[in-house]
Amino acid sequence: MLTARRSESAGVQEGVRHKTTIQYATRPDLPRLAYRKLKGKSPGVMFLPGFASHMGGQKAEALEEFCKSLGHSYLRFDYTGCGASEGQMTDYNIGTWKKDVLYVLDELVEGPQILVGSSMGGWLMLLAALARPEKIAALVGISTAADHFVTAFNTLPIEMRKEIEERGSWSFPTRYNEEGLYTLSLDFLKEAENHCILQSPIPVACPVRLIHGLKDADVPWHVSMQVAERVLSNDVDVILRKHGHHRMSDKDDIKLMVYTIDDLIDKLTTLG
Repeated sequence: MLTARRSESAGVQEGVRHKTTIQYATRPDLPRLAYRKLKGKSPGVMFLPGFASHMGGQKAEALEEFCKSLGHSYLRFDYTGCGASEGQMTDYNIGTWKKDVLYVLDELVEGPQILVGSSMGGWLMLLAALARPEKIAALVGISTAADHFVTAFNTLPIEMRKEIEERGSWSFPTRYNEEGLYTLSLDFLKEAENHCILQSPIPVACPVRLIHGLKDADVPWHVSMQVAERVLSNDVDVILRKHGHHRMSDKDDIKLMVYTIDDLIDKLTTLG
């Protein structure tokens, strides 16, 4: 029962004790993808990190411990050019990373999956659900950044956009790396336009849960509201945390994420 699962997952914050080992998926003519996999029951859980992030973050590690306690399968991985995967991040784009997610769904996991997407991972999670609906049991978005780079660029003053177009790249401040800057090429932004989904209904029918912090200074919480409005599923919940920030890595944030997935597993296994 759900209550029993919750008590089992109380140790999530204590840290992962016996971590899975890094494995590498070899793909013809493509860089190797690094991943960690825990075998277990269906539905499986799959974690999709954010932009320039990796599979070793707090949320990803906490989810492994949680899935282990439940006996459910779990997979986390690094996108091409990120973390332990091969390649240089600046050489890749949203389309590449979407293909990474589809490769993992097609080749590295079995059965239906609950996709948990953080920030840009929330955008990729939606793209994957559109491309592989039969493989998706449910979606959980954390600070979902659907269309984010394109929307952010398009809301810049026109003079600034012209400068960026002439320069061929856009640099903007971030708190998440040593340089204090992220730089995106114009090619990256143009390619990202091919994957925008918020301009029309999103034909996703599975359960969707969207968690967002009202104090998110990177991706406004109303993006999750837009996603909720656009998806065609009737089973959609948006959870707003008054003091939540973009990373959603506080103890209570992680607890909420875990409980949300726990509820979904309970619901999906009861229905099954």
